[in-house]
Amino acid sequence: MKVTLFIPCYIDLFYPQVGQCIVRILEELGHGVVCPESPACCGQPAFNTGYWDETRTVAVKVMERLREAEVVVIPSGSCGAMIKVFYPELFAGTPHEALARELAPRCHEFSAFLVNKLGVTDLGARFPHKVTFHDGCHGLRELDNKQPPRALMAKVRDLELVEMSEAETCCGFGGTFAAKFPMISTAMGEVKCASALETGAEYIVSCDSSCLMHLQGLIDRQRKPIKTLHLAEILVQR
Repeated sequence: MKVTLFIPCYIDLFYPQVGQCIVRILEELGHGVVCPESPACCGQPAFNTGYWDETRTVAVKVMERLREAEVVVIPSGSCGAMIKVFYPELFAGTPHEALARELAPRCHEFSAFLVNKLGVTDLGARFPHKVTFHDGCHGLRELDNKQPPRALMAKVRDLELVEMSEAETCCGFGGTFAAKFPMISTAMGEVKCASALETGAEYIVSCDSSCLMHLQGLIDRQRKPIKTLHLAEILVQR
């Protein structure tokens, strides 16, 4: 299968190793991978802020670039939900509605692609650490992506998953929400970090680097004994 990898802007700029891990995983599974350099943003920040006309300008470029893709893999629940769920809504009643609806079913969040599309759970990984998992809001609520990451972690040798009580609670990032309401965003993040620390885990794992970026910032400032890691970074450990 030829996989088109859509890399979100924050992974491109801050966490390129996540994209590299995913390329390695897909190629080891025997799939060809292409990663277009542009466009680099799905338009979600503008969409969430209410600037839908501006979002369409960005989103049309994304759809045109992905039009011929056999399958699109996205290492982010939020960006995945934007293209798969919100593009059809964004373009409803416009000349691009048909393209948005045709593209949506070919787009998959990374862990869901492995488990639900390829039927793969065991990648031969080994990670001898205790971890807890954060369910990103879009991946959980828009994509119903609760089980795939856990199915993958269950097959990682020596990994101990300890669920936190606030696993499904928003971390408080929300993109522009964190910039507009920093005090609320910080308070929500602190609830998430406290819940993770209660488990005794060494790592907070998620499918969304944006959430992890927010949480790692709080962890660093408070000097807490826990780190964050994208799921793909665990799946390449040997």
